[in-house]
Amino acid sequence: MELVVERILAGGIAGIPTDTVYGLAALATDSIAIEALIEAKGREREQPIAVLFDSVIDIVPFLDDPLVLDRVTTFWPGALTVVVRAISDSSIVRPVVTETGTIGIRKPDDAFARSVIRACGGLLAVTSANLHGDSPASSAYEVASSFGDLLPVLDGGDRSEGIASTVVDLTVDPPELIREGAIDISSFISPDRGTATDSGASG
Repeated sequence: MELVVERILAGGIAGIPTDTVYGLAALATDSIAIEALIEAKGREREQPIAVLFDSVIDIVPFLDDPLVLDRVTTFWPGALTVVVRAISDSSIVRPVVTETGTIGIRKPDDAFARSVIRACGGLLAVTSANLHGDSPASSAYEVASSFGDLLPVLDGGDRSEGIASTVVDLTVDPPELIREGAIDISSFISPDRGTATDSGASG
C-alpha cells in the first residue's frame, strides 16, 4: 500500500480496489494529477469524476450545503453516489467539479479502499480503472494489463461480483435517480418520502 499512497501524494495516479470495481485514483485537489488520470483513461473531459471519501467530515468543507447529506448517511458506507453542490471556491478541481458546480461523492464499503483514501488525506478522485470504452477492471491483473507496470496497483482481490453504484441527484427535490445500481433507493426518491430510512445495499 505504501507505494500506491506515495505515488498519489506525489501527484501521480494509481489503481485501487473499491467496493464495486477497481478504480484509477488521484488527488482531487491536484489539477495536474487529474489531467494525468483523464489522459491515462482516454476519457472525455466533460465527464465528471467522482470523489470517494473516508469520513463525511473530510468532504463537508467542499460542499455548499452539507446538511443535504443527512438524507443519505444511512446508505454509507455503500455503493451510493450522490450529486451535490460544491462551494464556489472549492479547491477540488475540474472536472471533479462540473461546469454547473456539482460534485459526485461516495463513501465506499471497503475498508481496504478507505485505508488508502485516509492515508491520502481523506478523499480521492476516482474513476473506473479501464481504458475509455472498455469494461471496468475487476482485478489488479486487469488494471495492470490495461495500463502497464508503470502504474502501481493495490491488489485487493477479485471484484468481479461488484455492481456499479447507484447515482442520485440531491440538487433537486425530490431527489432524481440518475443511474440504477447496487442500492435500491426507490422509496427514498419517492416524493412522499422525505428521508432515507432503509438501506438496500447488496454488497
